[in-house]
Order: sequence, then structure tokens, then C-alpha cells
Amino acid sequence: MAGFRALAEQVRNPRLVATQRRTALRKCLERFAPYGHRATWHHLCTRAGIATQDRDPDPERLMAALAELEEARTLWLAYEEEFAARRRKEKHDGIRQPGALHEWHRRTWGGCDIVPCESPQRHPAARLAVVLHRMIAAMEAGRPRRDCPVCGGTRFAWLPDSAGSPATGPACSQCGVLAPVSVLAPEALTAADRVHAAGAFAAA
Repeated sequence: MAGFRALAEQVRNPRLVATQRRTALRKCLERFAPYGHRATWHHLCTRAGIATQDRDPDPERLMAALAELEEARTLWLAYEEEFAARRRKEKHDGIRQPGALHEWHRRTWGGCDIVPCESPQRHPAARLAVVLHRMIAAMEAGRPRRDCPVCGGTRFAWLPDSAGSPATGPACSQCGVLAPVSVLAPEALTAADRVHAAGAFAAA
């Protein structure tokens, strides 16, 4: 099975037809998809100006989408490496009990569903690397906040566990991101619960 780098080279390969290069880009998302496969694909297509169902897209647009994905992956791999080194030092120093940051990182190891979104069509408009940087900074800070770590929105609603939901948790009504529970202050979580109980969740 080809890895991310080999697939990225296929996307860049001018000898392949656009359909093959598109397929290679889709397969890249099986190795790294910060919003989840479908939402990350929708995000990349939207930013690069590709119709999500276009089987013969402009190769230059595919290259633009790949560049954004690779930028985010480089940032994430560097963070994973730094985090692993820090965790080894903590264990050496006798710190064995993982905290909220460690639990979040364990769930996101490998780069899929790092920042899950309310739906494949609702995700932040900023570049993937910018969103990842903001989420990492929020988790590293370790201070509960009342606003969304990605866009600064202050309205949340609890997305229930259902077959149609990519995940469950407090969803930002502005950008659609599901914020980790550990990063939000109790009052933000309480407000999200109230909105869910009232059945008032709606896309902003």
C-alpha cells in the first residue's frame, strides 16, 4: 500500500491523467485528513476551486490542494515528533499519568480527525495549517476557554451521537468545529448542553 509521499508524487506526476492524479489525492486523505476524510476533501476542493464530484479536474488546482494538505501535514508531523520527545522525557522523570493533552493526542495520532467538524460541508475557511496551529496552541495552553479555539466563536451546541454525525461533542455554531471538551470552560459546555436539550442546534 502506497504511503502519503508516494501518493503525493502521483498527484504531481504530469504523465498521469487528471483522473489518476485526483484518485491519488483522495488516497492521500486515507493517510492524513485533519477534518476527517469527507470534510477534508470538501475543504480542499472548496479552497482550490474543484467541484467535489469532478472526475477530470484542472491539474493545477489539484496541485494547489495538495500543497495545502502537505503544509498541514508537515506542521502536524513536527508536532507529533516534539510531543513524542516530550512524553519520553516525562516518563523518564517519573510522570506516568497522562493528562487531557495526552488523551487528545492519542486519539489524533496519525493525523485523522484531529479537528472533526459538524458535517463534511461545514468546516473552517482558513488554511488547514492555520486551523491545526490554533488547535494545537489551545490544547498546549491547557486553559479552559469560553470561545472556539479555531475561530473565536462563542456559541456552541452539543452534537449528539448519531449515525449521521462524524463525532459527538460541543460544535461551534460559527465554523462547525467540534472542540475538545477539555479545552472549553464549564459554562461553555453547560450552554452547549442547554442548546442540545432544547433541540435548537442549527447551522449559523
